[in-house]
Amino acid sequence: MPLLSSIQSVMEQHNGIISSAQANEFGISNERLRLLVESGVLERVSFGVYSLPDEITDLMYVTQLRRPKIIYSHETALYLHDLTDRDPLRYSVTVPTGYNATRLRKEYFNVYFIKRELHEIGITELTTIFNHKVKAYDLERTLCDCIRNRNQMDISILTDAIKRYVKRKDKDLNALMKMAKMFRVDKPIRSYMEVLL
Repeated sequence: MPLLSSIQSVMEQHNGIISSAQANEFGISNERLRLLVESGVLERVSFGVYSLPDEITDLMYVTQLRRPKIIYSHETALYLHDLTDRDPLRYSVTVPTGYNATRLRKEYFNVYFIKRELHEIGITELTTIFNHKVKAYDLERTLCDCIRNRNQMDISILTDAIKRYVKRKDKDLNALMKMAKMFRVDKPIRSYMEVLL
């Protein structure tokens, strides 16, 4: 069965989860995906997202496949960067101003809005605990976002994250200060750094 081996090969390349758009790129039509679900070869985990049976659903990855504009940020990005040990109860994402976030909020996501011109600054790819790549903000942007929204955050998580950042070999203090100026948090960041460095 060439279709079966081709779908299994495609699924392996995507760590067991695929969107209909990704399947279409490999020549697998939506009708074939429907038939594969009916025959039990695949499971439909969300609208336009499929997995192998018994695959643990990676909510972060599935949500990003369905909503490519979201970028993981704040406490969720801290967790992905290993700047906190606290697994977030609700994932935090940033979207451009004007984005309809009603469904995301219903799915218990914390949603932050930012001007369109600032939305894609500092994007990187990070790996979820299920080994899928998702878009998140880099270390420096994440710290700036957390400091901008410090009144909505647990201050102990923020303080611990900054302490961990200062100890990291891959930190870039110049990039942090540049980003801090852009997001108008250079004074509070300087205060934290003076205490910790």
